Amino acid sequence: MNRNRVFITGIGLVSPHGSDPNKVFDKIYQGESAIKMIRSGTTEFGSNVLLARTEFDPTGIISKPHQVFMDRVSQMAVVAAHHALENAGLLSDGTDLSSTAVYTGCSLGGSQTIQDAYKRYFSNNRVARPTTVPLIMPNAAAGHISMRHKLRGPSQNYSIACASSSTAIGEAFRAIRDGYQDRIVTGGTEAMLNDGSICSWEALTVLAKEHPEGAHASCRPFAKDRTGLVLGEGASILILESEAMVEKRNAEPLAEIVGFGSSSDAHNLTQPSAEGQVRAMRIAVNDAGIDSTKIGYINAHATGTGAGDKVEIDAIKLLFKDHAQNIAVSSTKSMHGHLLGAAGALEFAITVMALKNKQIPPTAHLKDQDPECDLDCVPFTGRSSPELDYALCNSFAFGGSNAVLIAKHV
Repeated sequence: MNRNRVFITGIGLVSPHGSDPNKVFDKIYQGESAIKMIRSGTTEFGSNVLLARTEFDPTGIISKPHQVFMDRVSQMAVVAAHHALENAGLLSDGTDLSSTAVYTGCSLGGSQTIQDAYKRYFSNNRVARPTTVPLIMPNAAAGHISMRHKLRGPSQNYSIACASSSTAIGEAFRAIRDGYQDRIVTGGTEAMLNDGSICSWEALTVLAKEHPEGAHASCRPFAKDRTGLVLGEGASILILESEAMVEKRNAEPLAEIVGFGSSSDAHNLTQPSAEGQVRAMRIAVNDAGIDSTKIGYINAHATGTGAGDKVEIDAIKLLFKDHAQNIAVSSTKSMHGHLLGAAGALEFAITVMALKNKQIPPTAHLKDQDPECDLDCVPFTGRSSPELDYALCNSFAFGGSNAVLIAKHV
C-alpha cells in the first residue's frame, strides 16, 4: 500500500505566550513562564489560583455579532485556525479549500456557557438561552472553522481528555497518509478557566501550590519539590498537507509527521500506567518505521504531579533502554501550564518549531531534579541541537488514553 508523506505547512496559536509561533517558541526556549496568580471567579466559588491565562481579542477576525454565537473555546479555535491558514499561505495563494477537512480536539466544549446556564437555572430563572446547546457542543469549534472558510471535507472533534488534540492530529495524519484526505486543519482548543471547572480541579487535589520563588515558578515537572499542575487555556491549530499538495503549490513545510501511536491503559481512570504509555510510544516508533535510537527529543506530557512525572520517565526508560540517557526530555507545561484538551496540539506545535530551529526547549524551574526522574530533562533554558532530526510528543489522558506523535526535520 502506497503511503503519502504528510507535512505541517502552517501553525496558528492563541496561547498564554501569545499568537506568533516564532515569538512563542523564543519565549519557551528562554524558559519564560506565563503562569500567574489570578483572582478567578465569583465570591462564592472564586479564589486566588495559579493559571496560565490567554489574553486575546478576537475582534480583528471575528465580528462582535458573530462572537455572540461562539463560546470562548470556539473563538480561540477560529482565531488560531485563521492564523494557521495564513501562516501556510492558504489565504493568499488562491488555493481551492473546498475539500479541506477539519479535525479538532476539545475535551469539554463550551465550559463558560455551561456554567452560565447553570447559574441562570439555579437563580430561579428557569429559561435557557436558545444559543446554549450550540455554544456548549465540543464540536462547535470545528463547525465554526469549516463554516468560516467553506471547508466542506469531514468536520469532526475528538473529546479524549488530555489526549484530545494529539489524537485529532494523529487521525488527521493517518487520513492524509492513507489517501482519504489531501489537506486537514487540525489541532485543539480548550477554555475552562472558570469557577466550576477550577473548583472541580481543586477537589482532585492535583493543582500546584505557589512556590516561594513566585507564581511563575510554581509548575515544576521532574523537580523534587513539584506540587502539581497549573491549568492553562488556548488553541493550537496546524495545517497538514500531502506531499502532492505541498509540491503543487510550492509550499515550504515546517516539519513532516511520520508516526502516531495510541493505546489504552485499561487500568484506572486517573492513575497513569507505564505499560500503556510504553505501548503507545512503541506503536508510534514502529509506525514511523525508524529505530528508536533516532529519537533525539521528547516533549513529555509531564504535568508536575508526583506520580505522573515518574511514571512517564519509567515508561521512557522501559522503551528506549540505554538510549533513554541520550534523549533530551522536557516539559514545556512548566511555562504554559496544562491546556487539557489543547495541550497536545500546543506541545506538538512547540516540538515542530524545535525541529525546525534545531533547538530543544527546556523544563523551566528545574533547580533540584527528582532522582527518580533521572533523565536529561533540560533544566532552565533551551539548548541548540544541530543533530536533532526526530522528536516525539506525548499526551497521556485521564481515562487511560495515550496518544503519541513523531515528527521529523525537513
